[in-house]
This record gives sequence, C-alpha cells and structure tokens, in this order.
Amino acid sequence: MSVLRSLEAKLGGLVEGAFSRAFKSRVEPVELARKLAKEMEDAKTVSVSRVYVPNHYRVFLSPADREQFQSYEPALRKELSDYLLEHARTERLALTSRPVVKFKTDERLNLGEFGIQAQLLDEDPSEERNAAPSQGDFGHTMVYAPDRSARRLEPEPAKPTRAVVAGGGRRTVLSGDLMTLGRSRECDIVVDDANVSRRHAELHAQGDGWRIVDLGSTNGIKVNHRKVPKATLEHGDRITLGVTELEFELE
Repeated sequence: MSVLRSLEAKLGGLVEGAFSRAFKSRVEPVELARKLAKEMEDAKTVSVSRVYVPNHYRVFLSPADREQFQSYEPALRKELSDYLLEHARTERLALTSRPVVKFKTDERLNLGEFGIQAQLLDEDPSEERNAAPSQGDFGHTMVYAPDRSARRLEPEPAKPTRAVVAGGGRRTVLSGDLMTLGRSRECDIVVDDANVSRRHAELHAQGDGWRIVDLGSTNGIKVNHRKVPKATLEHGDRITLGVTELEFELE
C-alpha cells in the first residue's frame, strides 16, 4: 500500500464516521497531504552533502473549513506530520526535525480553498548543523482550490500603527482620544506663531483615524490650503494654523 493510501485509511479509521461528517467542506486531508508534499519538494535547498526541505508548515483554511476540521485537528496534524516524514525518507530528502503542521484561519479564502506556507528551521543537533540553511520567516503562501490553478496569496497590507503631526522641526505622536493645538504652553502640540490662538484647534480620535476641529480661533484652520471648520485627516494632509504648516502622517 502506498504511503498516501495508508494515510487515507488511517484518517478514515480515526473516529467512525467523524471525518465523513467533516468532509462536508471541499478541503480533504489527502489533498492537503499531496500539496504539503509538493510544497516540501518545491522549497528544497541544496547544501554541501544533503538536500534539505522545510520542517514547519502552516495550512490556512477558510473560516467554514476550519470550523469543520477543528475537532479533529490534533489527529490530522499528527497524520500529516507522519506522512511528510515518510515522504522525505522515501525521496531521500533531509529534515532538521520532525515536520510540524499547524492550521490557521484566513478570512480571505473561500470554501474549498487552502493555503500553505513552508519554512525550514535549523534544529539539527548533529555535526552538520551549520550545513543546514535556515529560511527564517515563512515564505509566500500558495493557495490551492479545486476549480482553479494554484496562486500566491498576497500578504495583507500593514495597517498604520500610529499617527504623527510633524512641523517646526518636531514630530508629535498622537495618543489618547483628544489633543489640543495652539500657542499656549498647556497645549499638547505647541505652535509658536503669533497668528495662532492660545487654544486654536483640537485633534479627535475617530475610529482608526483622526479629525481636526477649529476651536473658534481668530484665523481659523486650513487643510490642504482650504479653510474648513473641521476635517477628517488622511496621510499627507497639510494643516495650516496661522502661517505655520504642519503635516499629518500615518506610520
């Protein structure tokens, strides 16, 4: 019996009827095993005397698929790890440790789709430890689906972690729910400009962003050279108070 057919038999016999219920999704464990083996071979690295392959794998599932597999994940991870170990031995591929398979949820995936990331970590305690390269962070994610060709899943763009007001040689990181701008030394952002009122404007936290509100100042506020009583700010907006120009940035 082939290793893959053996795996299929083991999975079917783990719990009577359990996996048949789980397979209402279109992601099947045997297909996961096939694609994990493919990613193993595609990511191999040739060293001085060995061909090393990844030993850490992340499998990404849609929320619906993940929910149906959740009760059986420990057993499934074990069987997939055993399969990858045997596949490496059969193909004479070197592992620095037993393969580790972990499951993650990715809401960008549809029912039936799954993604795989592979990583090689140097965990070999033998004398050839230094010969085993490490790939560091997980690489790209390959997404497989029953009705289309494999594709790469692009990483989600990083969300800005903080907002900054820059000007006059200073950069102020915005924090809390409200910050004041003005000539007074009691303001959070002090603007040393005779044309600026003591308490000129306020910055209000608004969800993931900020808005600026005029406090009835003598000369008002401008955003991108337009005079406004208030405005929601976006990255790169120019704020003018008196004759002083500040820039709103998201980092």
